[in-house]
Amino acid sequence: MNLEHKRILLTGGSLGIGKETAKLLVDAGALVAITGRDHIRLEKAAAYTGAFPICADISKEDQLNQSFETFIDKWKGIDVLINNAGIGSFPSMLDITMEKYEEIFRTNVFGPALLAKKAAHYMIPQKSGTIINIGSTAALKSFEKGAIYAASKFALRAMTEAWQAELRKHSIRVMQINPSEVATAFNNQERIEREAATNKLRSLDIAYAIKSVLELDDRAFIPELSLWATNPWNL
Repeated sequence: MNLEHKRILLTGGSLGIGKETAKLLVDAGALVAITGRDHIRLEKAAAYTGAFPICADISKEDQLNQSFETFIDKWKGIDVLINNAGIGSFPSMLDITMEKYEEIFRTNVFGPALLAKKAAHYMIPQKSGTIINIGSTAALKSFEKGAIYAASKFALRAMTEAWQAELRKHSIRVMQINPSEVATAFNNQERIEREAATNKLRSLDIAYAIKSVLELDDRAFIPELSLWATNPWNL
């Protein structure tokens, strides 16, 4: 895909992976809109990236619908959806509540599902488009206190595979990228981005991967890509 003038909706663009990805894509000539829940952070990210800001919480269906309508009104269609927004919670199995499951799944599963449905309505008639889901290596193997978060990423991975089976015949690419631990504001209550250690992944590393898979010729796609730090134990 030549990114020049491609219309891209990227959720969770205020910080970290989303912000760095938006910057790379705008610099490549794409028309990018980013969503985020915090108006101030979103405006700062828009100034940094050159992307169009849409303040919205994709865990809330009314805001999700409005954000997509705003995007379509601006660019009259969509070429790429990047489901990047995600949150985490890591209670022990003895402390899990239904409310916490619902909170995580609304952002990590239900929001991406509804946005992909909306995007597909535009991509199918044009016989082109790309959907990228930002998963996690937790989608491949769970861990202690990972029941809620890993379950949400396993669910996203299952949806990715289902959409691949459904949309390939329409020449629509669906891909999932699984970062391992990245220095971001993820799971930080103050939403302050952490500095990356020299032996750990950076948001920019994931952003490069997203841009690279997008830039494959439209005849090719990578169903799933996992990124790991080369030697995270090297302190």
